[in-house]
Amino acid sequence: MAQSRFSHGHGPSQRQLRVGELIRRTLSDVLLRGDVHDPDLNRISITVGEVRTSPDLKVATAYVAPLGGEGADDMLKALRRNKGELRHLVAKGLTLKFAPELRFQIDETFDRLDETRRMFADERVQRDIAQPDSDDETDA
Repeated sequence: MAQSRFSHGHGPSQRQLRVGELIRRTLSDVLLRGDVHDPDLNRISITVGEVRTSPDLKVATAYVAPLGGEGADDMLKALRRNKGELRHLVAKGLTLKFAPELRFQIDETFDRLDETRRMFADERVQRDIAQPDSDDETDA
């Protein structure tokens, strides 16, 4: 079986990153302007944190979070219900041969950031951070 040139695990290509950022900005603008004809969706302030695209650029996964963090499930349902219209509106702002299929996931970056802060605030971790490394003592 032939090896895919994308299976090396080197991460996304420059084109994937560029297209993902373009989709993120365009999707943010569409949601901010309230261009979608769904009052449930227009009522929610949505943050689009990141968009990751597949290697062939046909699937784009948008990581989204409601402003304030409440109502994430309702927001996700509304986005998924309107993904066809969102795809059409986003495609207007792109110069791609194909409009990517949009998928939506909850952005958990802020939750992980809070957990990391709590971990660093723990007194045992602070004690370990304050201790000098044994390598530093031998260098002195």
